[in-house]
Amino acid sequence: MKAVVLVGGEGTRLRPLTLVTPKQLLPIAGRPMIELVVEHLAAHGIDEVVLALGYRPVAFIDAYPDGHCRGVALRYAVEPEPLDTAGAVSFAAREAGIDDTFVVVNGDVLTDLDVGALIGFHRASPGRAAIALTPVSDPSVYGVVPTRSDGQVIDFIEKPPRDEAPTNLINAGTYVLDPTIIDLVPPGRRVSIEREVFPALAAAGELYAMASDADWIDAGVPSTYLAANLARAAGRVGAGSAVDRLANVSDSVLGEAVIVAAHARVEGSLLLDGAAVGEGAVVQGSIVGPGATIGAGATVKDLSVIGHHVSVANGQRVCGERVPSTPQ
Repeated sequence: MKAVVLVGGEGTRLRPLTLVTPKQLLPIAGRPMIELVVEHLAAHGIDEVVLALGYRPVAFIDAYPDGHCRGVALRYAVEPEPLDTAGAVSFAAREAGIDDTFVVVNGDVLTDLDVGALIGFHRASPGRAAIALTPVSDPSVYGVVPTRSDGQVIDFIEKPPRDEAPTNLINAGTYVLDPTIIDLVPPGRRVSIEREVFPALAAAGELYAMASDADWIDAGVPSTYLAANLARAAGRVGAGSAVDRLANVSDSVLGEAVIVAAHARVEGSLLLDGAAVGEGAVVQGSIVGPGATIGAGATVKDLSVIGHHVSVANGQRVCGERVPSTPQ
């Protein structure tokens, strides 16, 4: 079975890291995010993945030049212009010649969802599409999906006010679609699957949903991207890294060739490849990008995100900021 993986967005929520590296090529526990996604799909019978590309497509092609990722065949579908989610899915499916039931996943969602069970649920239902649902504490930033007892979707409500959400079950970013869905999206048109296609299918009684309590995280924002790394690899120190014996590193993930100087303190943070933390500096609950330097005595805290090769000056305080704050 084939799967379309949506990786074409600019990753604006993870800037400045994504100004250089596409979101799904950022590491989770030392491995590109996309590899975790593909590996999970492969475990559930997916043998070909179509990457729906838009932003910096060459980075993906260069990362997997032999057209394989974790043993799975890759195809690349590069959008000529941004087509939104449904537009991207239909474009990729047409490019890959998909003519049978297929899976779609958001490339920044990490989950242990039983994709095979979702496929089976779809095949047993009369609908043209099935989506996975997951419970969250605050559904207001997601697509909320109330259903009937048999899983038929009543409505698809994108980002409702928190006190108006009819359920805490939200769109978990994994779908099983009949190929007829492709025909609902005119070629070359920008169309949202969440705001247009799914509501239309729900209104026609053709959308079904399966709830799951599987582990799930949308790793597309700094807080969850950091949390995903810490959950999988807190304490990891990559090859070639050097932590001074007088430094204190706790509950953190260090990439390769990271340097932490004497009397520095790193807590609950992610230091990507080649980052350096100077003597007496403090990094707390933050992300330091590849090749970035935190000067002696500096403080970086409160979910700050330091971009590629940025230098934080000696003694500088960075609290809850993104540096640089805008594209350079």
